Amino acid sequence: MGAFEYTALDEKGRERKGVLEGDASRQIRQQLREQGLTPLSVEEVHQREARAKKTLFFRRISSTDLALITRQWATLVRSGLPIDEVLTIVSKQTEKPRLKSMMAAVRSRVMEGHPLAVALADFPQVFSDLFRSTISAGEQSGHLEVVLERLADYTEGRQQLSQKIMLALIYPALLTLVAILVVAFLMAVVVPKVIGVFENTGAELPWATLALIGFSDFLQQYGFLLLVSVVAAVGLFLYMYRFENFRRSVHRLLLTLPISRRLVRGVETSRFARTFSILVSSGVPALEGMRISAQVMTNMPMREAVDEAAKRVREGSGIHLALEACGYFPPMTVNLIASGEASGNLEEMLDRAASGQEREVETLIAGAMGLFEPLLIVAMGGIVLFIVIAILLPIFDMNQLVQ
Repeated sequence: MGAFEYTALDEKGRERKGVLEGDASRQIRQQLREQGLTPLSVEEVHQREARAKKTLFFRRISSTDLALITRQWATLVRSGLPIDEVLTIVSKQTEKPRLKSMMAAVRSRVMEGHPLAVALADFPQVFSDLFRSTISAGEQSGHLEVVLERLADYTEGRQQLSQKIMLALIYPALLTLVAILVVAFLMAVVVPKVIGVFENTGAELPWATLALIGFSDFLQQYGFLLLVSVVAAVGLFLYMYRFENFRRSVHRLLLTLPISRRLVRGVETSRFARTFSILVSSGVPALEGMRISAQVMTNMPMREAVDEAAKRVREGSGIHLALEACGYFPPMTVNLIASGEASGNLEEMLDRAASGQEREVETLIAGAMGLFEPLLIVAMGGIVLFIVIAILLPIFDMNQLVQ
């Protein structure tokens, strides 16, 4: 049995959409006809998701939605409800059709006798290896409610960190955009009208005024071409970024630049440590935990370094020694992992390492933004000052000639 999304027409010709469970699309069509509906399309949910993933405009489930349904699962399972009822309740509570149909599809698989982790495997683009492996360990140990609570905390924490980073970047990005637009407007519209008065006098103009006129003429003649070139360059970059070799080169460059190096290493280390912590505490073997934790890292060189570290651990090396050898992880994280291995409390030390890196990332972003904003204001003031001086200098020269 599976979940099928349908589109049908009622007796008045109005379009109806929904989800029904059945063994085949033919059965769903028969159910719709029995309800007095005319079926237009019937498609199994997980097949629709698999097909949509191949399209250019495929959208993943947001981290906010994922955190919400994970918390709902944890709360309902802890109250003693069976999994199928939990999935039914969550499906009814969500207002988003895609999540509703997805919960119905997972419930259908569970009703067939499959474990929850297996049912989630139909939607790997939504429920990652971390989700499935952690839930599988919880089902096998009989402590699914505890695992879901940890998973909900992890998902909410990761979503909050992402929000903090985005909110920290929005203001300086808007400030930069406004500054560029203001300067472009001054140079392309305002300055030519003011400078035109001085050009008509035939007097020799100061170098600052000549430079301003030259830049203004350049923007008027080639401004549109410059804008098109910037848009084309961004588009080319995004297209090339789809290729693995180019993406690896960009990620490696980010690990070498002074400003981005600490930020990227901090974010990726916190992701790895937090994921590894929840997997180890849920009973997932360390090697499997390292493999899954590497998958949540977006930086390719660091992810590949963790895969190499896992191979060293398989050969008998300690986890902290293997991670230290790759050279990407901060000494504090390596030392905490070493303490965890020595004391047998690896999950707690990983959790502390993740928290420490998250605090460091927040401090780094706050410091960078605190420095960037006044620098941008000073730069903007300097540009405006130059424009004002370039306009006033000919006026001063004219006054001196009159005197």
